Amino acid sequence: MTDAGTRTSTLSERLDRLPFTRVHLRVLTGSGIGWALDAMDVGLISFVIAALAAQWNLVPSETAWIASIGFVGMAIGASVGGLLADRFGRRQVFALTLLVYGVATGASALVGGLAALLVLRFLVGLGLGAELPVASTYVSEFAPARIRGRLIVILEAFWAVGWTLAALIGYFVIPASENGWRWAFALGAIPAAYALIVRWGLPESARWLERRGRFTEAESVVRTFEDAAGSAGAASAPVRSDAPPAAATSVRQRLGALWAREFRVRTACLWLVWFCVNFSYYGAFIWIPSILVAQGYDLVRSFGFTLVITLAQLPGYAVAAWLIEVWGRRLTLSVFLVGSAVSAVFFGTATGPGAIIAAGMALSFFNLGAWGALYAVTPEMYPTSLRATGTGWAAGVGRIASIVAPLVVPPLLLAGGAPVLFVVFAVFFAIAAAAAWGLVDRRGVALDDR
Repeated sequence: MTDAGTRTSTLSERLDRLPFTRVHLRVLTGSGIGWALDAMDVGLISFVIAALAAQWNLVPSETAWIASIGFVGMAIGASVGGLLADRFGRRQVFALTLLVYGVATGASALVGGLAALLVLRFLVGLGLGAELPVASTYVSEFAPARIRGRLIVILEAFWAVGWTLAALIGYFVIPASENGWRWAFALGAIPAAYALIVRWGLPESARWLERRGRFTEAESVVRTFEDAAGSAGAASAPVRSDAPPAAATSVRQRLGALWAREFRVRTACLWLVWFCVNFSYYGAFIWIPSILVAQGYDLVRSFGFTLVITLAQLPGYAVAAWLIEVWGRRLTLSVFLVGSAVSAVFFGTATGPGAIIAAGMALSFFNLGAWGALYAVTPEMYPTSLRATGTGWAAGVGRIASIVAPLVVPPLLLAGGAPVLFVVFAVFFAIAAAAAWGLVDRRGVALDDR
């Protein structure tokens, strides 16, 4: 009889030596579409805020809370979602999160006041916050080691697709009528239906199944990939007495392991990068339409600028996806964060339409490339038994910055305008670039299956 640890290692080796198959494509696109729909929801709120501020006569502190309350939910959702995914499985939690936030977004279309909208945005955040780290963990556990980073960056690139959809809806739907923002929220309910497709159409992570002792199911999943590749995997392997035990087996052990000697430096650096990137990204991109309106551009023109700026995200992801397997994780992440810092300074000081669009596109290019690299490196920092927990808690800490950022934007704008605001964002990007060097670079190395 084969030792459980040996089978885990053997199945992992079989997954790592596979070519990219149609089943990998199904996992990537199935997760990516959910990711894009999430991005669409987050992006829509920046356009909805600008519209509601005028329609409901909201003061800046009220509009800031519309943005921030969702991130409160995301912080909780990311932390709890990772724990749930390590306990109940990646696929189940992935589908549940899509369902929660899809229904809550659709219900937002029916609200008649600020209080109800804030409650629903919190629920949206719960689902959205859990989905993103779970999805990146899920895809990374299927990806062959030699292209794992590239596939996670491609997964993150679906964010640009969703944000572009949000920009299109913001440009064409929201200004079209008084109830345009309601139609925008209604379109965000699509994930509720998609959740059922995810639940029944995608396989569970073979690595997770093995760690839970469900060897027959894990074997079946791996054979599905091997059949698609036209290869035959070994059903068993010689027993190895040195097979490593699980790094953690309970919630308490998983949370404690994040700060064990082996992981404490990478956890601290990872949390710092996530915090700084979230602060600058959400502080900037949630407020760009409103900042442009405040500078004298009408709603339609500011939405048009934002749409063009958003399109630069796609080449940013493409370049990061290539470089991450050439330069490695740390260098790619650090370079894109430095580029984000420089771009933020230029955007804050840009005056004419051409300069605003050029600097905004550079900020999109570098910032979203950095996001792709960050999502690629995060699941690699931890072994299978606490991978989703580690990824979820890093994202959860980042969401704390997402809560704070929209709230501090109005006072910073009052204190020094866009130049001061974007210099602050640049400083946070620079700190993140330095912290990235405390991470472990696992380019081309098999995942830790303890």
